[in-house]
Amino acid sequence: MELSTFYAMVGEVKRKEKENKPHPARRRPPKYGVEDQLLMTLMYWREYRTMFHIATDYGLSEATVCRTIRKIENILSKSKKFKLPGKKAITKSQFNYEIILVDATETPIERPKKSKANIIQERKRNIP
Repeated sequence: MELSTFYAMVGEVKRKEKENKPHPARRRPPKYGVEDQLLMTLMYWREYRTMFHIATDYGLSEATVCRTIRKIENILSKSKKFKLPGKKAITKSQFNYEIILVDATETPIERPKKSKANIIQERKRNIP
């Protein structure tokens, strides 16, 4: 990720938080700033780290990390600037694939049934 993209994300989150900021006496300020909150979210997305490990690194609870990640995800997804291409755009390819299907199922082979008479005749034939 480019550093300019990171700072654009930080600017978007700060702008959105400024719009939706409740009265200061009603809310406890977060322990970490927007940059750290965004970094938590990017660690969760990019490195596939668990919320437990992120929480232990930052000295927070898992619930706080979960709320923070969800908040940042919602802000960035509502902003049209950082949207990933859809499933159809990702699956479009410049190559045309041709699929060949081979039926390799097993089929039973008809074999003669074994009986004592057949076995005895075979023994007699093989005797020189």
